[in-house]
Amino acid sequence: MKREILITSDGSTTIHLPDWNEQYHSKHGAIQEAYHVFLRAGFDQIIEKNKNISIFEIGFGTGLNAFITFLEAEKNAIKINYVGVEAYPISSEEVLKLNYVEELKATNEQVIFDEMHAISWEEKQAISERFQLTKRKQFFQNISDKNAFDLIYFDAFGAQNQPELWTEDIFLRMYNAIKENGILVTYSAKGSVRRAMQTVGFSVERIPGPPGKREMLRATKISN
Repeated sequence: MKREILITSDGSTTIHLPDWNEQYHSKHGAIQEAYHVFLRAGFDQIIEKNKNISIFEIGFGTGLNAFITFLEAEKNAIKINYVGVEAYPISSEEVLKLNYVEELKATNEQVIFDEMHAISWEEKQAISERFQLTKRKQFFQNISDKNAFDLIYFDAFGAQNQPELWTEDIFLRMYNAIKENGILVTYSAKGSVRRAMQTVGFSVERIPGPPGKREMLRATKISN
């Protein structure tokens, strides 16, 4: 499938799949979207109560969410165990074309971004004193973690192109993987997605979305 580097509205890059008319991030701003959906709506809520957290990313992709989580963890002295799942890793050539380090004014951390992409898959690696990263090359349908994570970044491709990634089966796997009172955040606001989450047991709320989207979803695993 053809892949192109696209500059989004906030100046940050993303990968565009013209055959699907799909991007890895919002064309309205990759960095803006990542901060709004995953950091502000998810990360900030969790660290209010816990300074040592486990995060599960569904769709590691360009590494943007992992990198900004690292930056926030360093700023707030938070310890992170980060697990990113990706079925189709991007190429080293594509990594070189991503401008997140420059756009985030984080040139001192260029080595961290590079290391996130260079480390081997399937092994936990210490990216810094506070940040542990495990990248898993895995289809989402094969996820079987149990009560392991405080926060899930659900960043799969949209349901219009990959509806099989937004089913009750997938969200049951997410429900099982997350700890009680854990949070799942996603850019999607589709009614079918909300209903699938609710069916497997999540308490789901619609909250304001990032630029270009009116709403997004945040789901919580409520203690019984």
